[in-house]
Amino acid sequence: MNDPLLQHASQTIAVGSKSFAAAARLFPPDVRRSVLMLYAWCRHCDDVVDGQDLGFGAVPRQAHDAVRQLAILGDETQRAYAGATMHDPAFAAFQEVALRHGIAPRYAFDHLAGFAMDVAEARYETIDDTLRYCYHVAGVVGLMMAQIMGTQRPEVLDRACDLGLAFQLTNIARDIVEDAQVGRCYVPAAWLREAGIAPEEIAHPRHRAALARVAARLVDYAEPYYDSAAEGIAALPPRCAWAIATARNVYRQIGIEVKRRGAQAWDERVSTSKAAKLWLLAKGGGTALTARVRTAAPRPARLWCRPAAAPRHAAHGADA
Repeated sequence: MNDPLLQHASQTIAVGSKSFAAAARLFPPDVRRSVLMLYAWCRHCDDVVDGQDLGFGAVPRQAHDAVRQLAILGDETQRAYAGATMHDPAFAAFQEVALRHGIAPRYAFDHLAGFAMDVAEARYETIDDTLRYCYHVAGVVGLMMAQIMGTQRPEVLDRACDLGLAFQLTNIARDIVEDAQVGRCYVPAAWLREAGIAPEEIAHPRHRAALARVAARLVDYAEPYYDSAAEGIAALPPRCAWAIATARNVYRQIGIEVKRRGAQAWDERVSTSKAAKLWLLAKGGGTALTARVRTAAPRPARLWCRPAAAPRHAAHGADA
């Protein structure tokens, strides 16, 4: 591979997200390149703020250092949009993607705002608060991905955002204990109180059974967002539809496994095996095909709305 930027991005996703790396191979080459470049930038920003390496070994920075690093990320993102020469490969990759596909600066800075929430040690009282965080760190990535795949239709962008929300809810359920060990909690505080778990005791083994019920609730909460995302697959080019359907299946399966393991969900990190990924890849192909021969169901009004779609966020039913 005689392309340093692509090589850097490929290595980043291979280590940072094995789940998404499998699906990314299905994209046509030009789309795959841009998807990998965008992922490399997102991963880099996350790593810089958390003091980690490709998503592992997080060591929260001192507050003043994290604020400084976040400001640098913002400045470099602005310079990338201005066409300045980027020396960091992650920013060179982002610049290529952002300028080539006309990704709105708002989306990039919305993403950085999610890391700012971590730096500010934001607390999440309700599920809507958690979903707002999910939008910044994952939903807006879905919007940028959709633009890379050539879609600008608001209704399709809504579905892309929904997939990001579902992914992040799954990640939160899988990583509750790991996050708690570095002082992070994205689970609604109201849910923890209902389960009888004090925020500072989330990782304590005596709460595993109660925590499993909270995680199952998060997994269930992601389901309508996974369903909504599936309804948008038909609007994507065929190979992109296959890749996204596969990614959806893989992440959703992680949530199903977290729920199945119950109190043992955090004994080791939940992932999908190679055999399971192959099955989900084949299933994704079937999903992409059948999506084209049926009429998409309307997006349920009760789902949380991305900022661009509504100035005020709708509650998600009585459970919000």
